[in-house]
Amino acid sequence: MLKKCMGNPSLIIPTEDIGIKDSLYYEEIPVVILDCQVCKLRTKEVASFKDLWRNQLFEEATRESKEVMKKRYPHLFESGEVPN
Repeated sequence: MLKKCMGNPSLIIPTEDIGIKDSLYYEEIPVVILDCQVCKLRTKEVASFKDLWRNQLFEEATRESKEVMKKRYPHLFESGEVPN
């Protein structure tokens, strides 16, 4: 059950006082390709990569072609040990 709460206006911090930079961003970068599967569609084949991403606790699967992955993340293909 919800109860009424009286807020204290002295505890509210105005956002103008907080220095937030618009130029800051966070980019996810895959570290290792764990698995690669090829899905056959009607007209083409699409590679599905299972990647381990930096600063993530679990694996995420991405569906992108091998050429796109090589252009975006060439460091993953330098060792030549891409699982099949």
